[in-house]
Amino acid sequence: MNFIEEIIEEDLKNGKNCARVHTRFPPEPNGYLHIGHAKSICLNFGLAKKYNGLCNLRFDDTNPTKEDVEYVDSIKEDIQWLGFQWTSEHYASDYFEQLYAWAEWMIERGLAYVDDSTQEEISCERGVPTQPGIESKYRNRSVEENLDLFRRMRAGEFLEGSRVLRAKADMASPNMHMRDPIMYRILFAEHHRTGNKWCIYPMYDYAHGQSDSIEGITHSLCTLEFEIHRPLYDWFCKVLEIYHPQQIEFARLNLNYTIMSKRKLLQLVEEKYVMGWDDPRMPTISGLRRRGYSPEAIRNFSETIGIAKRENVIDVSLLEFCVREHLNKVAIRTMAVLDPVKLIIDNYPESETEMLQAINNPEDPEAGVREIPFGKVLYIERADFKEDADKNFFRLTIDREVRLKYAYIIKCTHVVKDDSGNITEIHCTYDPETKSGMAQSNRKVKATIHWISENYTQPAEIRLFERLFTVPEPDNAEEGKTFLDYVNPNSLTVAHGLIERGITKENAAKYYQFERTGYFCMDKDATDNKLVFNKTVGLKQ
Repeated sequence: MNFIEEIIEEDLKNGKNCARVHTRFPPEPNGYLHIGHAKSICLNFGLAKKYNGLCNLRFDDTNPTKEDVEYVDSIKEDIQWLGFQWTSEHYASDYFEQLYAWAEWMIERGLAYVDDSTQEEISCERGVPTQPGIESKYRNRSVEENLDLFRRMRAGEFLEGSRVLRAKADMASPNMHMRDPIMYRILFAEHHRTGNKWCIYPMYDYAHGQSDSIEGITHSLCTLEFEIHRPLYDWFCKVLEIYHPQQIEFARLNLNYTIMSKRKLLQLVEEKYVMGWDDPRMPTISGLRRRGYSPEAIRNFSETIGIAKRENVIDVSLLEFCVREHLNKVAIRTMAVLDPVKLIIDNYPESETEMLQAINNPEDPEAGVREIPFGKVLYIERADFKEDADKNFFRLTIDREVRLKYAYIIKCTHVVKDDSGNITEIHCTYDPETKSGMAQSNRKVKATIHWISENYTQPAEIRLFERLFTVPEPDNAEEGKTFLDYVNPNSLTVAHGLIERGITKENAAKYYQFERTGYFCMDKDATDNKLVFNKTVGLKQ
C-alpha cells in the first residue's frame, strides 16, 4: 500500500467526502502524453477502480496559443489504449463563465484587482522569498474601477499584455506563488472549443482548484512540483467559500536516457530529430505504442516503480524488462534474418522440401504450431558465421557443427567469395539422423542458430532503435551545450532482411519475437508491397 492509498483509506474510515473517492486526470492539450503521464493515468484511474470510485478526464485548456484538438484526440486514444475509461469528460473551458463570475465576486469583496503593470514590473515587485514584496500601485483601486476594467478586459477593449487581474493575497509570503498571483491575462487567440468568444483566459493556479471543486473531486493528485502551489490552491477554495478538494503530491517519473519536458519533446519534433510525436524513439505513449510496447507492460511498470514522496531516477532498463516479460508471454515467434547470407546444404536432395513444425509461443500452448519448409538453400545471419573463429565463438565456422533450429545439425565445409572478398555462399553438409525430435538425435553441439528457407522468404525493412540520447541525464547538459547535443546519431539503423512468407499487413500479429533476435512489431508505414517492422526490445538486457 502506498502513502496515497493510506490517506484514502483513512478518509473512507472517517467518512470524509461522504466516504467516496473521485479522482481526475487533467492534462493540458498542448502535446502528446509521455511515459510520465502514463504513471499518473495508472494512479488516478487505478485508485478509482480499487475503491469503486470515479475518475474524470479533464482537459486544462486555458492557454489557446498552445492547445489543439489534435492533442485532445491523441490523449483520449492513449488513455483508452492503456486500458482505462473515464467516468465523464470535462474541459476547464466548460467553466469559463463560472470562473469569470467568481473573479467578479472576488473583486466585489476586495480580493482581486486589475493591474496595469508590465510583466517585468510585476516580477520585480514580487522580489525574493527572503524579503517581502512591494505592493503594486494599482492594488488599492476601488471595487468599481476594478469591475469596470475587468469587464472591459473581457470586452476586448485593451491590448494583449496591457492588463491582468491579480488576486489580493499576501505580498509578504515567503511562498512566491502567494504574492498576488495573476488570475486572468488578455490573449487574442482562437480557442479550440470556444473560438473567439473569450479574449481573457484564467491562469492554471486559478482554474485548477476551482475545476476540481466544481466536479466534486475528493483527491486531487499532482506531482511534487505543485506542492508549492498547494497553499494557493487552498486559499482560492477558502476565499471563494466553495467545496475544497484535497491536493496530494507524489514524485513524478524520471527515467534516465529520457527527456520528459513537452517543450523539449516538441523541439525534437519541430527540428526533425525524430519522425514525429509517435517516433518509436520518443517516450510518448504513442511512440511506445508504435514501437511495440504493450499497455500491460506499461501498467506493470507503473505498479512496479510504485508511488513515492521523493524524486528519484528510474533506470530505463526496468521499463524494458517489464516490456520483455510481457511480450515473452504473448508474442508470436517467427524466423527472420536481418543480415542474410546464403547457406547451401550440399548433400540435401536438390528438389526436396520438407515441412517442419515450429512452436508459435512456448509460453502459450493455445498459440499452436506452424509449418515451415526446409530445403537445400537457406539464409542465416551473417553474424552467425566466422571464417576465422577463435575458441570463444561457438556458432558456425569451417569444420564445426551447429544445429539449425527445429531442423538438423550441419557442418560447414567451405565458403564462396566475390571479387571483393565478401562471403556470398556458405556450404555445409547435414546429418539426416539429427532432425529435432528424433529419438536418435542425441548428439550435443554448442550452438543453435536460426535460418529461413530460400523458397519461403519475403523481404522486409527492419528498423532497429537504440536510446535516443547518449548520456543518462541529457537535461543536465554541460556548460555551452543543450540536450540536443546528446542526441544519439545512431539511434536508428535500418536493416533490409528476410522474414517468413505469409505475414501480411492485414494478418500481422500484434507482437512478434524474431527468434534469437528480439521483439518486433509491424509499423504503420508497412504496405502490402513493403513490410516494415520496428524493433521493440532485445531478448536480453
